[in-house]
Amino acid sequence: MPFAGLTDADVAAALDGCKDAGSFDHKKFFAACGLSKKSGDDVKKAFAVIDQDKSGFIEEEELKLFLQNFKAGARALTDDETKKFLKAGDTDGDGKIGVDEFAAMVKV
Repeated sequence: MPFAGLTDADVAAALDGCKDAGSFDHKKFFAACGLSKKSGDDVKKAFAVIDQDKSGFIEEEELKLFLQNFKAGARALTDDETKKFLKAGDTDGDGKIGVDEFAAMVKV
């Protein structure tokens, strides 16, 4: 498990809540898996895992595979889900999500 302090049961429940295409809601997912209750350091560690290319940003392709960071074999987000997720987190309009934007999104 790449995210310290998240239980397998919570992650499984969060993934189950968005197993169908079109059902992903980042607020519900972060709450269900417990990430929204974690420390700022834990959220930054989660960001580092999701930022697969280590660019300092989470881009659209990395968001598409977001759920697979929590469990291998999880589904990819649909194009629509990915675009909504990006729009929700990209507060400065640069087309990607920085660590501070991600932390704000997780804690909401």
